[in-house]
Amino acid sequence: MRTGRSIDDDEEDPLTGFANLFDLGIVFALGFMVSLITYLGLPELLGKEDMVLVKNPGAEDMEMIIKSGEHLERLQPTGGSLAGEGGEKLGTAYRLPSGEVVYVPADPEFDN
Repeated sequence: MRTGRSIDDDEEDPLTGFANLFDLGIVFALGFMVSLITYLGLPELLGKEDMVLVKNPGAEDMEMIIKSGEHLERLQPTGGSLAGEGGEKLGTAYRLPSGEVVYVPADPEFDN
């Protein structure tokens, strides 16, 4: 006489299908994330090199995203002006007609 229920080889575990759906969902989510990053034109976020991304440069809602190794940092300006003591000239920034900002580092050899 049997006192407990045993799973025969012919019977299937009812949770097996649920586990397969979970695996499929994980694969779908990862695929969606990679396609979204590619669509936004930010495949550099998947690489190993360091980068700085400036969103809406010069606008009120400007923000900077800094990637250093595996660490991402998001900075938003406070809107206030900054003041300080002396220092050295680091370079010059130019705004192109297209709205892009180009930074040219100062060359101490040619700087007055």
